[in-house]
Amino acid sequence: MKRILVVGSGAREHALVWRLTRDGAEVHAAPGNAGIAEIGAVHAVAADDLDAQVALAQRLKVDLVIVGPEAPLVAGLVDRLSALGIAAFGPSKAAARLEGSKAFSKDFMVRYGIPTAGHRTFTDVEEALAFVRAAQRPLVVKADGLAAGKGVVVAKDADEAADAIERFGRARELGDAGATLVIEETLVGPEVSYHVVADGTRYVALAPAQDHKRIFDGDRGPNTGGMGAYSPPPMVDAEVERKIRERVIEPTLRGCAAEGFPFRGALFVGLMIVDGEPMVLEYNTRFGDPETECLMTRWGGSAIPLFEGAAKGDLSAVQTTWDAPASLCVVLASEGYPGAYPKGRPIEGLERAAEVAGVVVFHAGTARGEGGFVTAGGRVLAVTATGVTLDEAADRAYAAADRIRFEGKQVRRDIGWQARRTPS
Repeated sequence: MKRILVVGSGAREHALVWRLTRDGAEVHAAPGNAGIAEIGAVHAVAADDLDAQVALAQRLKVDLVIVGPEAPLVAGLVDRLSALGIAAFGPSKAAARLEGSKAFSKDFMVRYGIPTAGHRTFTDVEEALAFVRAAQRPLVVKADGLAAGKGVVVAKDADEAADAIERFGRARELGDAGATLVIEETLVGPEVSYHVVADGTRYVALAPAQDHKRIFDGDRGPNTGGMGAYSPPPMVDAEVERKIRERVIEPTLRGCAAEGFPFRGALFVGLMIVDGEPMVLEYNTRFGDPETECLMTRWGGSAIPLFEGAAKGDLSAVQTTWDAPASLCVVLASEGYPGAYPKGRPIEGLERAAEVAGVVVFHAGTARGEGGFVTAGGRVLAVTATGVTLDEAADRAYAAADRIRFEGKQVRRDIGWQARRTPS
């Protein structure tokens, strides 16, 4: 039996632990969460405490470490583990710069001819403000560093762009992540997520997905870490997928190798499909959340060879297989999210939700209270369902989500709206 350590504490990590446990592994998580503790061993070690994570992996004598969140990847956890001979799934610190620095990734795309929006990079707030005021058109303002999904503002006009610059760059609302700002031209089209798992030279393409980042129905309100996702999205047909592979994935992996940091692990590319042409919005050097929930519930066969093959540099024998034709994930969020939110509100109905056919409820921000689970985060639960069709998956996911109750629950009712026939 394989002994695997999953680093992280969200619904993404719960989905990975769930998949690996079903595949027969002995799974540990650090720090894990209250839901993961129901199916695996959890250890109170912070994901970004590299010394403690390395010590835990050594003490457990694990066969493999899977690093879920971006922060420990950017800090070099995989490098630390690899130096000790511990197999680790995830990119090196050098390769993780593709996510860790928006400025680095945009320059990388330009060097290798990877299609993306035009951009300018600024370290001076006044220069950035002058640029957007002179432009007088919709622009996208991005904090250069890691910002937990909250470092991007798609500004409808110069005033909104200037406000983002002031908040990110001058007020340092996101800390040092806003010391450098990237300002991009606005792209218009459906946004999709495309994941591959790479071993340094080869890659295995996973199913495309579509995330919904805005808090409210109709893609309104501020960006969140993701309010739901589904797979597969109809706008990624065979021709679009061919373009994604040939124009984005393959030159990216060639560029990583050419610059001395061959990419191993999950490469998740955020794309805008503009008139049938894929344009890169951003690189992520780990699995997406909530996309992972959709991908892991659809996956067929054991996922262990996928993770081991990437970590050990040999995916030659791995192929993708899908048990379910479609999946859809609905996130239940706390009142006030993505701003300040309360904690400790009792959660009811989890058992009834799990009784819906094809449904798995992944925990994102929960804790154990005296009488059961309570809310402990902004995104609380990721209710995920599979189906023969996307409509069936949506019906199941929303039926389960409606059985779960906690005070102030926020839920989007239109996840998958670009692909579904009927609303839930």
